[in-house]
Amino acid sequence: MSLGYLCDMTAEQTDARPVLATALVTAIDHVGIAVPDLDVAIKWYHDHLGMIVLHEEVNEDQGVREAMLSVRGAPVGSAQVQLMAPIDDTCTIAKFIDKRGPGLQQLAYRVSDIDALTARLREQGVRLLYDAPRRGTASSRINFIHPKDAGGVLIELVEPATDDDAEH
Repeated sequence: MSLGYLCDMTAEQTDARPVLATALVTAIDHVGIAVPDLDVAIKWYHDHLGMIVLHEEVNEDQGVREAMLSVRGAPVGSAQVQLMAPIDDTCTIAKFIDKRGPGLQQLAYRVSDIDALTARLREQGVRLLYDAPRRGTASSRINFIHPKDAGGVLIELVEPATDDDAEH
């Protein structure tokens, strides 16, 4: 029985992956979903999929009220679902919903060193949305890869906060 292409990778293919990127990108962090009403969306994910809220906050810089959800009983560090609702009509999420409707907005990867990875990406000609990382959910450091450089997908890079970061 084949489990798909991952099991069919040869040692040469595995060794050909860029070592730095492999070391710096550690996991899928979350999938971001734009929603018009956060409370309604949280209730839907809880009632229909049994998901629980791990974290909720308002991010004034990004103009969103957001919640991080997880499957009940998932191991610590598992990928999460981020629900984002606009807090005003001018924020990026409001514009996204106006143009495309609610739905999948981004795919986020957890990284161990956002500064090293973004420097490497810039050397490779990859466009990032911010000149320097910004504060994201739960005091993480974030940046985004431009969708035109990532096959039409908005990719968020997330360096989780350390205990020192969370205190500031």
